[in-house]
Amino acid sequence: MDGAAVIADALGRINRVLHRAMDGVPAETLNKQPAPGSNSMAWLAWHLCRVQDHHISDLLEVPQLWVSDGWHEKFGMAKDESETGTGHTLEQVAALEVDSAGLSLGYADAVFERAKQYLATVTPEGLDAEINEPQYTPLPTIGVRLVSVISDNTQHAGQVMYARGMVQGFGWMNV
Repeated sequence: MDGAAVIADALGRINRVLHRAMDGVPAETLNKQPAPGSNSMAWLAWHLCRVQDHHISDLLEVPQLWVSDGWHEKFGMAKDESETGTGHTLEQVAALEVDSAGLSLGYADAVFERAKQYLATVTPEGLDAEINEPQYTPLPTIGVRLVSVISDNTQHAGQVMYARGMVQGFGWMNV
C-alpha cells in the first residue's frame, strides 16, 4: 500500500468514527457542551471538517466545499474560507448549532469524498513535493500536510466520541 492509500484509509476511519458517534443522536445532544467552556459534538465535527476541507482544497488549488457547495449557508454561517474555528471564542463555540446529525455528517462525507478523489491522484513522489509556505523551515511537503490533517482530525474525532460519553454517560456505545 502506498502512502496516499494509507492516508485515504486513515481519513476513512476518521469519517467512520464520526458516523459511529453521531448517527441518530438528537440535536440537543449534538449541541450540548458537556461542561461550561467546552466544545459540543457539533462544533468539534464542524471544525474537523473545516480543517480537512481547508487543507485538501488548498492542495487541489480549488475553492473549498464550504463555499463552492454552500455548506456555509446550510450551517447558517458566513461565506468565509478562512473560518475554520481556530481561535473561536466560547461564544462562537456555543453559537454553532445543528438541527440534526445529517448536516454534520453530510459535510463530513462531502469533504472525505473530495479527499479520496485527490488522494487517488497523488503519487509517492508527489507526497514529497514541497508546499510554498516560506513561513515554515523546512518547507512542508504534501505528505507532511496530510499527516497534519490526520493528526488534527483524529484528535477531534476522539473528542466527539468523548463528548458523547460525557453527555450521555456510561454505556452509550451499547445503545
